[in-house]
Amino acid sequence: MADPADITDITDIADEFQELYGRAPEGVWEAPGRVNLIGEYTDFNDGFVMPLALPHTAVAAVARRTDGVLRLHSADMDGGVVELDADALEPLSGSGWAAYPAGVVWALRAAGHPVTGADIHLSSAVPTGAGLSSSAALEVVTALALNDLYGLGLTRPELARLAQRAENAFVGVPCGIMDQTASACCAEGHVLHLDTRDLSLRQVPFDLAAHGLALLVVDTRVKHALGDGAYADRRAACEAGARALGVRTLREVPYAHLDTALARLDSETVRRCVRHVVSDNERVERVAAHLAAGDPRAAGPVLTEGHASLRDDLRVSCAELDLVVAASVAAGALGARMTGGGFGGSAIVLTEAATVDTVTKSVEEAFAAAGCTAPRVFPAVPSAGARRRS
Repeated sequence: MADPADITDITDIADEFQELYGRAPEGVWEAPGRVNLIGEYTDFNDGFVMPLALPHTAVAAVARRTDGVLRLHSADMDGGVVELDADALEPLSGSGWAAYPAGVVWALRAAGHPVTGADIHLSSAVPTGAGLSSSAALEVVTALALNDLYGLGLTRPELARLAQRAENAFVGVPCGIMDQTASACCAEGHVLHLDTRDLSLRQVPFDLAAHGLALLVVDTRVKHALGDGAYADRRAACEAGARALGVRTLREVPYAHLDTALARLDSETVRRCVRHVVSDNERVERVAAHLAAGDPRAAGPVLTEGHASLRDDLRVSCAELDLVVAASVAAGALGARMTGGGFGGSAIVLTEAATVDTVTKSVEEAFAAAGCTAPRVFPAVPSAGARRRS
């Protein structure tokens, strides 16, 4: 279960909207954050990913406007209502947190959809800076609400692509499609197998409780910021590797031919990025096979292997994330790895349900001994994707 304090009350946000805007919202929607079980930095390389939605959601109370005005407010951020002209929205123009929902309005209008303004009040229980896709949750909940209110008829994958375009082109973060697709399309009790080349989706049952297992999220409380250029640098290295190998994306490099491909690359940085992406695609397929065979325990070592690749080849881990993995595995966890973009944020730990307390204590004690801020540990319960609540 998620902490009750982390779940936004739907009635409260509707009442807050009324106080802010002097009228009732036309509805309330929510979209979840996500954790990625396996497959990191593969989505912008046309590869495979396996995310699951969290119970922690961004909630939006929304009403339409007909005057081209976009008013945005967050219960979680300092400051009042941000008022923007929908006709004057410009990519890369700033606006802080408001750029995410504003970017969605811009992307919808740029695609020819008649969005004539809105009043939006947001509240999110998705931890920011924790690698759990708080930004995608804001984008997807905005996109779903406007899709419903304006009768646009867009599918969930189409909403995810528009939300991604908002983050890429309007906010300026070159993320792949995984986060938005997970928030829009995940199903309760399942992990989502997504082929980012053709955007085909497969819901894979992920009932850990039935196997006596648990998946923990460990938020290191080390904030990451993907807009600082580190993420873009890795993406550029992957694209350079694809060009050098004469392929459109690294998805086209077979795992069986990885060593041959690496030998053709002159740059050590590019070589490391290519090795990670191609091997992580193979790890996704191994985990999917273990789950399909009803053996989720076998996925544990694959997670730990994936962390080593992220740490040593892609070099996107940090001391706190490495500490989570080392301490949890030493305490008997089946496997662990960082999840998300890295440079802080969160790790996941697959463990026997009976050893959750032992593993949690081991991680907390390791952080205390290292002089780190105490981490936040909670179970990752596979939850539903974006939905209308009222």
